[in-house]
Amino acid sequence: MKRIAIIPVAGTGTHLRPHTHTQPKPLIPIAGKPILAHIIDGWRIEGITEFVFVIGYLGTKIRTYIEETYEGVIRFHFVEQEPRLGIGHAVHLCRDYLLAADEVVIALGDAIIEANMPHFLNFPGNITCVQAVEHPEHYGVVSVDKYGYVTDLAEKPRIPKSNLALVGLYKIAQPQLLAQALEHLVSHKLMTLGSYSLTDALQYMITSLSARLCTQPVHYWHDCGHKDTLLATNRILLDRHHAAAVFSLPGSVIIPPVYISPTAVITNSIIGPHVAVDEHSVIQNAIVEDSILGAYSRLDSIVLKGSIVGNDSSITGSWHSINIGDNTELNLRS
Repeated sequence: MKRIAIIPVAGTGTHLRPHTHTQPKPLIPIAGKPILAHIIDGWRIEGITEFVFVIGYLGTKIRTYIEETYEGVIRFHFVEQEPRLGIGHAVHLCRDYLLAADEVVIALGDAIIEANMPHFLNFPGNITCVQAVEHPEHYGVVSVDKYGYVTDLAEKPRIPKSNLALVGLYKIAQPQLLAQALEHLVSHKLMTLGSYSLTDALQYMITSLSARLCTQPVHYWHDCGHKDTLLATNRILLDRHHAAAVFSLPGSVIIPPVYISPTAVITNSIIGPHVAVDEHSVIQNAIVEDSILGAYSRLDSIVLKGSIVGNDSSITGSWHSINIGDNTELNLRS
């Protein structure tokens, strides 16, 4: 069986500015590696080795990262999305791959999801992951019948018919039908909220092409599109994958779980819990908790909590909650 993963990563990540002024959102690091690497490595564990990345905003950086990190490890292809007209449009641009595949997994490049992946991949049909939410009007929403089949999908409906939100993870066992549905939307210019919606394409598959779609709940889902959810995901991943790691740095106190790059330099500081320190960072005389520090960042004489510090940034001073982008220097001394 030819199974590929399509990962749209063309968005601008406006809710994570200033970080996304210079860095595409999927390359923002959490728990020791970029969001995108967590997604790719997760699918590799499940046996998927061929990926199509739909790139757009700062796409060269994503292409370079994939080529430098995964050359010889996975098969990868790139599709340019310009203009960026939604997830449905992004997948439509992958038409040739849809037509050539037996099954396609579609996973958004900014969401960390844990679910029963063997069940998801081995399910003999089309399936999408969902989660019950408090405000379904902000999401794509599905309704199901008593047999568990999806009857209705709507993108950000004003009056939702259910509280089951699409989390951005799909396995399409009939990719040719999806290609046909997306072609119908684009050729007839059927847009929702100014973009071509994958939700609408799935609805067309059900109502016009006699396809069936089932749902599967997830264990957890974090859309890493905001500072708070990014930090929350960092905490969860550190708890799951780095809680047992023991660090001993002379003159400093390390409180796990943390991720500290081997190239980081830390002196006379207290680090943790829930801190991720990227490569070549320098920290001295600091207390850092529940934060993400980018590569080549420098901290001196400061207390940080609940903060994200971009690459090549320097902070000197006293306690603040910081959310600054790449190539920034702050001096907060009084």
